[in-house]
Amino acid sequence: MTYAVSEIRSAGQPRRKRLSHAAIEPWLYLSPAIILLVVVLLVPLVIGISYSFRKFSAFKSEYVGLGQYQAMLSDQVLGQALVNTLWWTVASLFFQFFLGLGMALLLDKPFRGRKAVQALVFLPWAVPSFLSGLTWAWLFNPIIGPLPHWLFALGLKAEPTNVLSDPSTAMWGPIVANIWFGIPFFAITLLAALKSIPSELHEAAAIDGASPWQRFTQVTLPFLAPTIAITVMLRTIWIATFADLIFVMTEGGPAGSTNTVPVYIYVSAFKSLDKGYASAVAVLLLVLLIAYAIALIGIRRTLVRHV
Repeated sequence: MTYAVSEIRSAGQPRRKRLSHAAIEPWLYLSPAIILLVVVLLVPLVIGISYSFRKFSAFKSEYVGLGQYQAMLSDQVLGQALVNTLWWTVASLFFQFFLGLGMALLLDKPFRGRKAVQALVFLPWAVPSFLSGLTWAWLFNPIIGPLPHWLFALGLKAEPTNVLSDPSTAMWGPIVANIWFGIPFFAITLLAALKSIPSELHEAAAIDGASPWQRFTQVTLPFLAPTIAITVMLRTIWIATFADLIFVMTEGGPAGSTNTVPVYIYVSAFKSLDKGYASAVAVLLLVLLIAYAIALIGIRRTLVRHV
C-alpha cells in the first residue's frame, strides 16, 4: 500500500512540472515585449510624474510638492486650452465618425470602381500628419491656396482672407485637416465590422418586410455598436493628445484660439522651459483620458452583452 501511494506521488510530480512549465512558457515568449513596454512606456511615465512635483530652473531643480498642481487652479491659459481641446476633440470626432461610417456603408456595397474608391478613401491615413498640416495651411492661404476664394464665392466669407489668421475661425482650419486625416480610420474599422455581419440576418429582415432604415437600426447598428465604442474611445484619446496638425498650422495662435492642452504642454516644456509645470498638465490630461476610457469601456461591455 505504501509503495502504491509513493508511486502515485512520483507519477504526479512530472505532471505538476509540466503544468508549471506550461504556465511559465507564455510569459517567457512575452518577456521581450513586456521589457520593451516597461522601458519605453512605464519608465518615462514614472519620470514624468516625478517631474510634476519639482520646479526646474536653468541649473537646478527643487521639490515643490503639489505646488505645480495648485498653480493650475489659477491658470486661465490652461482653462482656455481645456475648452479648446474639448471643442477640437468633439468637432473632429463627430465629423470623422459620421463621414467614416458613410464611407464604410458605401464601400460595403458592390459597384464599379469600388477598389479605386477604397484606395482613395484610405489614402489620407497614409500621409504623415506634418505633411497634412503643411498642405492644409497652404490651402487656407489666400495667396497660394484656393479655399479662401471658394469660401468667398459661396458667400461664407466677406472677403478671401486666411481662416487661420482670424481667432474666431482659426480652430476650424486644424479641425478640417483632422477630419480629412481621420476619416479613413473609421472607414477601415467599420467596414471590417460590416463584413463580419452575417448576410442571412439582412435577408431575413428583408423577407419580414423591414425597410432599409429598419435593417440598419435593428440589424447593422447593434452589431456595429461594440466596434463603434472601442474606435470612438481610441480616436478620442488620439485626437485629444494630437498636437501635430495644430502646431504646424497655427502653433496655438492666433491669440491662443487654437491652443490645446498638448500644444500648451509642448510650449511650457520646450519654449518656457518649465518642465515641472508641463509634466503636471500632462498628468492632468492623462487622468482625464483614463477616466473617459474607463467610462467608455463600461459602456462597451453593456453593448456587447446586448448583441
